[in-house]
Amino acid sequence: MISRKTPKADLENKRSTWRALGFIASLALILVALSWTSYDVVIRQAINFNADLLEDEEIPVNVVTPPPPPPPPQQTTVIEIVDDEEEIEIELEIEDIELDEDTEIEIIDDDDDVDDDTPFMIVENMPALAHCKSMRGDERHQCTQMEIIKYVSKNTKYPSIAKESGIQGTVFVYFVVGRDGYVKDVKILREVDPRLDKEAKRVVETLPRFDPGQQRGKSVSVQYTIPVKFIIR
Repeated sequence: MISRKTPKADLENKRSTWRALGFIASLALILVALSWTSYDVVIRQAINFNADLLEDEEIPVNVVTPPPPPPPPQQTTVIEIVDDEEEIEIELEIEDIELDEDTEIEIIDDDDDVDDDTPFMIVENMPALAHCKSMRGDERHQCTQMEIIKYVSKNTKYPSIAKESGIQGTVFVYFVVGRDGYVKDVKILREVDPRLDKEAKRVVETLPRFDPGQQRGKSVSVQYTIPVKFIIR
């Protein structure tokens, strides 16, 4: 059969050429694709803010003012009464009394009723016992306290029933040295045991006559409170 195509229109002889061109184009596209690099663009927005600076909070300090110390207790003479078979030990605490411009002393008016016998706590000349009568001021007062201690310690007998029962304690005795120098108005201010209370009161009632206290040259009554301590050793 005779072909009708002209030699120029026949593409069979150019197949290899076009095939080569196709390979070249394909390779070129592949190379271009491989060389293409994509970048992810990330947009970051800076956060601008004004931080409020917190000032240090000032915590109020509660300053507690400590209360003033309590006034020291009034020191008194302590008389210890022990078993008769034991040696008597006496504890003595005497507070010196200094008179200054702030010390208040009750003054007796000459026009006061002579029957008014209210006892004083402190007078110009305190009552005195024995050889203390010739003394004045604090020396006279302290000497008399010693004489009271000696007398009470020497003449007090520890009740046998209370001693056998193991009863002990401190009895506070109140008494007044009158204008005539004799002891009166003896009272128990703090009780411990009826037997001990009775003995302490009995001994105080037998105190010898005092040289009475003096205020502005007049005899006055002066009150005392003594603790008598009964101890079994």
